[in-house]
Amino acid sequence: MRSPFASLTSRLVLTAVALVAVVCLLIATATTLAMRSSLMDRLDRDVRSSVLRAGDNDNDHDEAGPPRPPLDSRYQGPGTLIASIGGGTARGFVNSEERAGSTPLSTSALQELSAVPTDGGVHGVSLPGFGSYRVTVVQTPDGDRLVTGLPTRDVDATVSSLVGWELLLTLLGVGAAAGAGLVVVRRQLRPLREVAQTAHTVAELPLASGEIDLTERVPEHLTDERTEVGQVGAALNTLLVHVESSLEARHRSEQQVRQFVADASHELRTPLTTIAGYTELARRRPGDAGTALGKVEEESGRMTALVEDLLLLARLDAGRPLEREPVDLTRLLLEAVSDARVVAPDHRWRLDLPDDAVEVTGDAHRLHQVVTNLLTNARKYTPAGTTVTVSARRTPDGGSFAVHDDGPGFPPDLVEHAFERFARGDVARTRASGDGEQPVGGAGLGLSLVQAIVHAHGGRVSLTSHPRDTTITVSLPG
Repeated sequence: MRSPFASLTSRLVLTAVALVAVVCLLIATATTLAMRSSLMDRLDRDVRSSVLRAGDNDNDHDEAGPPRPPLDSRYQGPGTLIASIGGGTARGFVNSEERAGSTPLSTSALQELSAVPTDGGVHGVSLPGFGSYRVTVVQTPDGDRLVTGLPTRDVDATVSSLVGWELLLTLLGVGAAAGAGLVVVRRQLRPLREVAQTAHTVAELPLASGEIDLTERVPEHLTDERTEVGQVGAALNTLLVHVESSLEARHRSEQQVRQFVADASHELRTPLTTIAGYTELARRRPGDAGTALGKVEEESGRMTALVEDLLLLARLDAGRPLEREPVDLTRLLLEAVSDARVVAPDHRWRLDLPDDAVEVTGDAHRLHQVVTNLLTNARKYTPAGTTVTVSARRTPDGGSFAVHDDGPGFPPDLVEHAFERFARGDVARTRASGDGEQPVGGAGLGLSLVQAIVHAHGGRVSLTSHPRDTTITVSLPG
């Protein structure tokens, strides 16, 4: 069962009401104590004054009878207590409310008065049948003890009335604080409810799949970080921006995976279709079996290379570790360029290497594949006579090499996507083949393999391309 004080509004109002109640009680207690102390001080002064007005009530009395009021009893106020204790006797009276009337003190009351010390101070006593009194005792010239006192009932009644009013005013103050606090807190928390409404609206959006249009945001007037609500609103907007970018990245990744699967299927379907066609040709025309088998072997090799590239990308994506050993980068580039001169003698191949060897740490076989892919890319997609320059340099954290060509360059809209899988530059980067400029096809995995292998080594690869000025730079750790 949900607690009625589970909401923040209820807790804040309850806290405010509790604080008001505590403050009211503290003020009431302090006021009551101060008032009672003031009234008691005044009563004590009146008690001391009554001593001066008290006369000797032992001059004219009958020893066998009760003491008679002193001659000056008319100067004492109603309720005044006067008693004389000494010589083995004790007697006294209390002035009544009636004119010139008095009530004798009982024996038990006189015994209580006998215990009061004779120090001139004012003491509180409780007299049976008479209530609470404040009394003082002085020594008379004849050796008796003269006791005078006044009742505390007026002080007690005043304090009781004050306490009653304080309780009433405290209850009214607590009620007013509860009502005002509820209104104020609800008004102050209204921006927080607007922020919560934004969160609820986002929570109801379908975010499981597909392209996400997450445009919902906390209003700008609720994002002022100088306030607590503004901090929450700003944090929620930051979170929504992060979620939106993450969902967009996820959607792009899904689209890339779909495109990757479609492209891979297309690339595999072509050699499979070719193999199936030539197999059918060999079956129907046994005389052409040699030609058909040669074509089947060629397409099988193409398909095998494609599958191996895909498997290598999958292994690199899975974080498979590569070998870590010193690699002489200058020697590797020299061998790769020598091979390229044999394969493509119609290109001009140049080397720009430092006098000292440049060593990096990595997998020599995979780094050789990186260089080969870059040179193959430059050979395939540039026309005959293109100059390809391969250079190497030492860097503070290892080494780097670059492959530059003065061919037609990448199309501007392809530069940002050149390292994506199955991206092709066939439109602009062509070579002479046969009777003219014909695009040379490929699976479009060469540069994506370059990037994957370099990143697996902890390095970086970058591309700048303009007509007659294309450079791919690879940086590797030492």
